[in-house]
Amino acid sequence: MPVSPPRPKGPPLNALRAFEAAARLESFAEAAEELSVTPGAVSQHIRTLEDWTGADLFIRHAQGVRLTAVGKSLLPKFVAAFDHLGEAVRALQGIRPVTDIHIATMPSIAQLWLSPRLSGIRRHLTGIRLSVTALENAPNLKRELFDLSLFIRKPMGLPSETVLEEDLIFPVCAPSLAAQIARPEDLETVPLLFDRSWEEDWDLWLASAGLSFPGGPQGPRYSLYSLALEEAKAGAGVLMGHHALVAPAVASGQLTRLFDRSHLTGKALVLEALPEKTASPEAMTIVRLLRELGTA
Repeated sequence: MPVSPPRPKGPPLNALRAFEAAARLESFAEAAEELSVTPGAVSQHIRTLEDWTGADLFIRHAQGVRLTAVGKSLLPKFVAAFDHLGEAVRALQGIRPVTDIHIATMPSIAQLWLSPRLSGIRRHLTGIRLSVTALENAPNLKRELFDLSLFIRKPMGLPSETVLEEDLIFPVCAPSLAAQIARPEDLETVPLLFDRSWEEDWDLWLASAGLSFPGGPQGPRYSLYSLALEEAKAGAGVLMGHHALVAPAVASGQLTRLFDRSHLTGKALVLEALPEKTASPEAMTIVRLLRELGTA
């Protein structure tokens, strides 16, 4: 008589994934953002694992969470396991008959920097499908099915990174408005335009110029840098320009660069690829092309 007893079951894969992300980031909220779920879902997954193991994996406190000694001991194995799983999924993707190249980038970079260079890439690479996804934060290329990421962020010094240019900021506005601004102190009398991704831009530049306005710099906020840029062209106020994004508008005369003072933020326009042994030849060709087209 056949015997088919129930087999022991491990915890759900989603719970293991939630633990790895939360442990690596030491934050339920950041893990939720990475996994596209809610912090409550991450918390429930962690509780499921803790109930299954009978041990606490995190210590909860008012400022967030931190790993217990048990959680710390488990983390390296889970990181390695999900890294290997990502490699396996990418290898599976590689057997498709058509090569798909996926680029993740910030909305502002997609619209203002990358878009004018896509035609140059297509001229050199035929027979591929090139997709661009706009994200606020850089993805983990080991885990997500992106081939390249392009973000203004702090370089990490990785061999897989290419710094295309340093992040240089300076005020810009329409020529008609520029005629009314003679000194940096005059900025206090005009609207200052803010991008919500870089709220600190004006504080950084003003501090570098030795200026401090009562109540801080004021002006309208925009969730899209490209919209703030169009408002600046229309004379709505002065925008803190990022050189990589505003250089064409300044060169064409649509915007005027104010003063001679600029400020390096410590960030850069960083192109990241998978390690060369893992990256596809097509992705590495795009890296080369973007280096060459970087100043175009």
